[in-house]
Amino acid sequence: MKEKLKKGIYIFPSLFTCGNMACGFLSMLASIEGNFTKAAWLLILSIAFDMLDGRVARMTKTTSEFGVQLDSLSDLVSFGLAPAVMMYQLVLNSMDKIGVAIAVLFVLCSALRLAKFNVTAKDGVVHSSFIGLPTPASAGLLISFVLSYELLIAEPGQALNFKTIPLLMKNMPVFFKLMPVVMVVLSLLMVSTVPYASFKKFKFAKPKAFQLLVLIIILIALIIVFPQNIIFILFLLYALSGIANFILKYWNIIKRLSARKEKEIQ
Repeated sequence: MKEKLKKGIYIFPSLFTCGNMACGFLSMLASIEGNFTKAAWLLILSIAFDMLDGRVARMTKTTSEFGVQLDSLSDLVSFGLAPAVMMYQLVLNSMDKIGVAIAVLFVLCSALRLAKFNVTAKDGVVHSSFIGLPTPASAGLLISFVLSYELLIAEPGQALNFKTIPLLMKNMPVFFKLMPVVMVVLSLLMVSTVPYASFKKFKFAKPKAFQLLVLIIILIALIIVFPQNIIFILFLLYALSGIANFILKYWNIIKRLSARKEKEIQ
């Protein structure tokens, strides 16, 4: 009986991982049918499953090499293939071969990012940052853009009375035109050495945790009021945060080198 229970516990995290992959495949079908809102929400569900499977595995102490590999395969489907198909159907198909090339680049960079993560994850250490933009975050930016853009073009009554941020929605056509460039940038960020916060080591017991808790509560409230728009802003800010920190890091290095040269001259 105990052996069966142990096997059941090991299977439990994989159910979330399989749910992630299933949602990714269903999203591709919805994109092919032209139902981009459904496709995007299915990928949001994939992100939720992806967040849960690893945490459940760690909580139940059932992490395994099999689970790691299955998770990567699921992520490639849900955060590599599915977003690429969705964006090709919505944005890139009017660009002929260039659109195909951008979609293929996104898928390839997603696969490379996941392979690199698997190699670095073998040490078993939970790092405080990711090297390169994580695939769920890259896909999340595209997914949340689609959700906001679909609200903009929805016919009266189809938007289900979702509240929106007028300034952001006004600029959605601009984001639509920039999406091919954004996809290329996201692809390069995934295979870059730009560090991104992982939040896996975040603990509420640390100093200033109360302020962070209040901030999280405010963000949740904003997501409830403006779900699509706030999710898009959060993913956009996360993608930009790595670039900003990378530039700031090298700017500080240049400043230190300049200061050192000035001292040597004096």
